[in-house]
Amino acid sequence: MSTATYLAYDYPLLSAFWTMLVFFLWIMWFVLLFRIVMDIFRDDTLSGWGKAGWLVFVILLPFLGVLVYVIARGRDMGRREIAQARAQQQAFDSYVRETAGTGRPSGADELARLSEIRARGDISDEEFQRAKELVLTGCGPPARPGATTAQDH
Repeated sequence: MSTATYLAYDYPLLSAFWTMLVFFLWIMWFVLLFRIVMDIFRDDTLSGWGKAGWLVFVILLPFLGVLVYVIARGRDMGRREIAQARAQQQAFDSYVRETAGTGRPSGADELARLSEIRARGDISDEEFQRAKELVLTGCGPPARPGATTAQDH
């Protein structure tokens, strides 16, 4: 009626390594299976029936289905993965460019705009110098000539 109790010293070190290897391979198998299923849905060259056929094949006979899929379509799978990564990088880059361009204008942009306004004669040299000091010290955007602020009242 005694049951065997397994303690840590009853489990040899090589068995622990073997268990970790089997567990790692099991996890990698599921990662590969999910990547193949995602690739089936991502592929624009396959028809709906082709996608359904591959999906049924991979789900009903997983080991054989994955092996055949990797052999038959593995190279294209890598190309689609690279194309998707490039598209994501381009979308991120364009987002960063758009976001960076909509912020507050830089000091150099403000000074160039002030110089153009002065060249047109819309502001005097004295107003230009005051606005230039404000831009260079970073105290805020230069006030338009004739505009009143809360500090003036």
